[in-house]
Amino acid sequence: MTTPETAHAPAPFAEPRARVRGRWISLFAAAWLGVWMAQLTPIQLLLPLQIEARVHSSDWVDSVVAFGVVSGIAGVFALVAFPLTGALSDRTTSRFGRRRPWILGGALLFAAGLVALGAQTGILGIGVFWSVALVGFCVLSAALTAMISDQVPVNQRGYVSGWISAPQAIGTILGLLLVVVLGLGIFAGYTLVAVLVVLLVLPFVLGVPDAVLAPADRPRLTGRGLIAGFWISPREHPDFGWTLLSRILVNFGNAFGTALLLQFLQYGLHRPHASDDLLVLVAVYLVFVVIASLVSGRLSDRLGLRKVFVFVAAALQGVAALLLAFVPEFAVAIVAAGILGLGYGCFLSVDQALATQVLPDVHTRGKDLGIMNIATAVPQAVAPLIGAFVVAAFAGFQSLFVLSALAALLGAAAVLPIRSVR
Repeated sequence: MTTPETAHAPAPFAEPRARVRGRWISLFAAAWLGVWMAQLTPIQLLLPLQIEARVHSSDWVDSVVAFGVVSGIAGVFALVAFPLTGALSDRTTSRFGRRRPWILGGALLFAAGLVALGAQTGILGIGVFWSVALVGFCVLSAALTAMISDQVPVNQRGYVSGWISAPQAIGTILGLLLVVVLGLGIFAGYTLVAVLVVLLVLPFVLGVPDAVLAPADRPRLTGRGLIAGFWISPREHPDFGWTLLSRILVNFGNAFGTALLLQFLQYGLHRPHASDDLLVLVAVYLVFVVIASLVSGRLSDRLGLRKVFVFVAAALQGVAALLLAFVPEFAVAIVAAGILGLGYGCFLSVDQALATQVLPDVHTRGKDLGIMNIATAVPQAVAPLIGAFVVAAFAGFQSLFVLSALAALLGAAAVLPIRSVR
């Protein structure tokens, strides 16, 4: 991290005007590829297998509940880590810039937590070190996301945000393939993604400038002010409130629709090769996520529109969930996977751009985006637990997918009152 680079970054609190170049975007996308492989490979494969081996139950609900409890506890730490990291990075006066120290530190903490997690043989240790790893993820992603508001002009944010969501799709399948094809065990799998997140984040840290905040310009920080800053009044900043509510609802809808797909195939559709079928659904889903995130983000920039894209994206997810609820057939599930990917890919890129345009204060971009990021991480953390209880309580998956559709459709409606962004 060389100091001269920082002279080429926009001033800390200035609204960026110059478009970022392809090199910036490619380094940004590579960093997010590492982030998503390190977070989603454990969630999709390693962590459930690790917990299932410790639960020793013939009932799949018990394993999912145990996974949900571990994930939910880690989600509580995310509630604090996201806005706290953002607030501290807003005020960082390091000679390497405000965000880069937190990006590197978060990547190292994330990696260390994952390696330690792979060595655990008890549920308590698994819970502790998954929480450590998730805090590292929060630190890293909060600072990395803030770079969009710091350096990307408004008319390019949809496209650049697409390079958060496209790597998410690619990272999901790539991480799974690496672990499965290489035949890695639990510890080796965690170690691989831990190494990859550091290797892929490091070029961004070293190669992207980050303006230095002068100590005299540092916003004043007190313990009371820090805690008070975690609350942003929806009355004073209604557009921020509506965007946050929409993001929470849509991410819950997506999480409910995807968290228990394997169990849906096994116990809902009674598919004899459920794991193979899941790969088909995931592949279809991810292809449409990549296409939708990049195309819709660029189109949203050109048209200068955000709300209509977010509304349609959320509604598409609701439609996909209703298909799964009322036409429980594998062929229909493939169609639903495509629609869900189309909707979620569009939502990921355009909603991120929308979020950067409703922030209350340029001095607290990192903290405010950290609060927005809670709406992405927490639904993923608690959805398996809630989903397992819903399926068990109502004796079927239909109620889960109806809940998914309801959350997504309410999320679509929540963007309509936003006034400051078209």
